[in-house]
Amino acid sequence: IQARIDFELEVIANTGYPGYFLIVQDFCRVAREMEVSVGPGRGSAAGSVVAYCIGITNIDPIKYDLLFERFLNPDRVSLPDIDIDFDDRGRDKVINYVIEKYGKNQVAQIITYGTMAPKMAIRDAGRVLELPLPETDKLAKMVPERPGTTFVKAFKEVPELLALRKQETLEGQTVRQAEILEGSVRNTGTHACGIIITPDDMTNYIPVATAKGSDLLVTQYDNSVVESAGMLKMDFLGLKTLTIINDTIEIIEARSGEKINPDEIPLDDKKTYELFQRGDTVGIFQFESGGMQRYLKELKPDKFDDLIAMNALYRPGPMEYIPNYVARKHGKEKITYDIEEMAEYLEGTYGITVYQEQVMQLSQKLANFTKGEADVLRKAMGKKIKKLLDELKPKFLDGCKANGHSEKIAEKIWKDWEAFASYAFNKSHSTCYAQIAFQTAYLKANYPAEFMAAVLTNNMNDIKKVTFFMEECRRIGVKVLGPDVNESWHKFAVNKDGQIRFGLGAVKGVGEGAVNSIVQERKTNENYSSIFDLVKRIDLKSANKKTFESLVLAGALDSFGDISRAQFLHETDNVTFLERILKFGNAVQEGENSSQASLFGGIEEIEIAQPEPPICEEWGRLQQLSKEKEVVGIYISGHPLDDFRLEIEHFCRNGISDFNDLEKLKGRDISFAGIVTDVNHRTTKTGKPFGSFTIEDYTDSTQLFLFSKDYVSFKNFLNIGWFLFIKAKVQPRFNDDGRLEVKISQIELLQEVREKMAESITLKFNLPELSDDFLGKLPALFNGGKGKCRLKVLVEDPEEEISISMPSRKIRVDLTNEFLQSLEREKIPYKVN
Repeated sequence: IQARIDFELEVIANTGYPGYFLIVQDFCRVAREMEVSVGPGRGSAAGSVVAYCIGITNIDPIKYDLLFERFLNPDRVSLPDIDIDFDDRGRDKVINYVIEKYGKNQVAQIITYGTMAPKMAIRDAGRVLELPLPETDKLAKMVPERPGTTFVKAFKEVPELLALRKQETLEGQTVRQAEILEGSVRNTGTHACGIIITPDDMTNYIPVATAKGSDLLVTQYDNSVVESAGMLKMDFLGLKTLTIINDTIEIIEARSGEKINPDEIPLDDKKTYELFQRGDTVGIFQFESGGMQRYLKELKPDKFDDLIAMNALYRPGPMEYIPNYVARKHGKEKITYDIEEMAEYLEGTYGITVYQEQVMQLSQKLANFTKGEADVLRKAMGKKIKKLLDELKPKFLDGCKANGHSEKIAEKIWKDWEAFASYAFNKSHSTCYAQIAFQTAYLKANYPAEFMAAVLTNNMNDIKKVTFFMEECRRIGVKVLGPDVNESWHKFAVNKDGQIRFGLGAVKGVGEGAVNSIVQERKTNENYSSIFDLVKRIDLKSANKKTFESLVLAGALDSFGDISRAQFLHETDNVTFLERILKFGNAVQEGENSSQASLFGGIEEIEIAQPEPPICEEWGRLQQLSKEKEVVGIYISGHPLDDFRLEIEHFCRNGISDFNDLEKLKGRDISFAGIVTDVNHRTTKTGKPFGSFTIEDYTDSTQLFLFSKDYVSFKNFLNIGWFLFIKAKVQPRFNDDGRLEVKISQIELLQEVREKMAESITLKFNLPELSDDFLGKLPALFNGGKGKCRLKVLVEDPEEEISISMPSRKIRVDLTNEFLQSLEREKIPYKVN
């Protein structure tokens, strides 16, 4: 360790970067003092023991075999790059500290230049040449959508656009002018996280400008030029995951008083590895994609090194090695080495080269490369720099030969490295991010309600994500309750029963002032006993009629119990009961007519009467849910499709969210279900009728169209509030413009599907997921085998490729939601066929 530190300090001193390290160390230390979360590190800087010792990074490079020379090459002076992650709420505090310490004239953001792409160039040229907007729009849409498209590529792909360019029309002139404009600077912006710090006044080094809406200076050089000008660039990155970890820890402490230091989370926690092994990684940093979940179930990681490797392998290119990695871990594929000495660095990854650092270490071991040469080799292979590779290959082969290794094997190793090194990942970065992933997984495994509340809070402004994570809460058995003035805070919180309570800040129309007033008054005194108590106590200047209407519709006043949502909004004489309540509250607060002089002197108190709730018809379930959705964006107290969960989970091949990538469904038969939320009956320009409707399930919503015979056949199903089961096919549109459409072939009422499809069913269970006593419990769950539906039970073991079938003749059940919920209570995954 002493030798490593001495080596690093010598390199840092020789390259002239001690000041750089000390500046970064200073603001990392201050960030922690300000209780801003600082990430464990990112990128190659985590390979530095010096950075670890002085508190810049939080990953031990010795323990994880991380290399300093991957960060700073001892043979070549190149700008180091220490990128630091801060929680995204605290990032600005750190930047402000840097500005205060060094001065506004020595700190600047980095400018970015936006250039004109073909579509934008056409729109700008069309506007100046006064080409009508529809024609301009049509021209712009002819350019392919793909990133990096140029006019040269567009003309090759779209002959019509090329033909227009040659015409002497206004359209042709527009295209030609746009072609001239392509690549011109159109606007400026600021780099998302880059900050420049200079030794004294910045104008002594580079030109600067001011930016709209910012007090900071902005460099007139962009990112690449500013570095080549020798400026010191710092990346202050905001990472939402660090905020989620912070929020989770705060919720845990508020509930139980338990204080958790994320840096002290044990990396051998059994429950956390079980979570990874189940692929239960929704909400887990870097590990939440469907593909990653599938591989985790196969890998069954049981050590931190497995997570580092998966984080590195799950990328385009190296993904093809994941099956080998899995097979070798479980002893199904032999671990081999081209040269036995390679085991020292490849043993941890089962003989597979996963990291750039392994290439660097092996080149030193096998061919006597210096640390600097090893880094040059890594860079040359990663970026496929032919000139450098041609220079290094003879040196590698000669070095191997000098160490007694076969030239033929050395050639093979070189060839393998050339193929894989462009994919090989930076282990330092992978280790840092695997640690953040482990911390989030630990919190989800051990404190699921608190963790999911933090995840929901940090996605509060994206209603699709809130819906997605609420569904995840349901799946893992954490209940999410609607907003409540006596339990909710601004953010999502966890109540004393371990249930998540919706945040008041997530309700549309309830401003921050109103939330603060409701929460602060409750904290200072006590819970509200009734709506009348509420309007007496809170600041009604910050909570107006619109605020209270939103609270009513979202169900935030339901816990009072004595007045229904329908009653609150029932009108008599054009005034709602809610308005009468607010008038009462204002009167109490202002003291209007609350006291008057008595005939005999003194003050006589007059009590203001509370208005009486009206008698009115209650809302139906669907009406209540739809009004909830108006103010929250999602259904909270339930979902219109809850009665059809069985059909949707087991009889539908697809969710509506699958339509976000129709290319994956191209040519396939699909089936899905949902509730109709919008309908339009129209006619084409030629007078032919057609229709469109919006259908929504738990995952998303989409608009579908019906034309010609399909419209005639299915138009009777187009009614708002109807529940539909639809079969369709994804195919190109009839006019063959390359776009895909969902061509509907069958529509049925969802209510009728269970009856048709569930005369006989098979319940499939996965043997490794069954507890020892589960099969013994099945007869009791089957309610004595009485019912209308024939039941077969199939227990499968995918690893052994066997299945055991239980006889179905004598087993009959009623396929109700209650029956399926009894299975779910056992927390055993199953499938219905």
